[in-house]
Amino acid sequence: MVFELLQLIGGFILASGWVPQILKIVKTKSVTDLSAKSFWLVFIGIAFMEIYAVNLVVQGVGIAFLITNTLSLLLIGLILTFIYLFKNKNPERE
Repeated sequence: MVFELLQLIGGFILASGWVPQILKIVKTKSVTDLSAKSFWLVFIGIAFMEIYAVNLVVQGVGIAFLITNTLSLLLIGLILTFIYLFKNKNPERE
């Protein structure tokens, strides 16, 4: 139980690290300095971990990991969505 609590706290802290980037994108409507390739790599890595987390939950453990991993996956997905929505406003994007 203690380790699940630590996973939840740590996972929420890690996931919340993406929130300032999201807020800055929303405020500036600019993704000029962001690398879509980098965010895709993070997204794919988290997606693989998501498959593992689902497997853990099926085995009866790992719900905290699934919750925090899903949150991270959604936030990175949101950043990727913003990159593709706002890249036309910045033609020099990759």
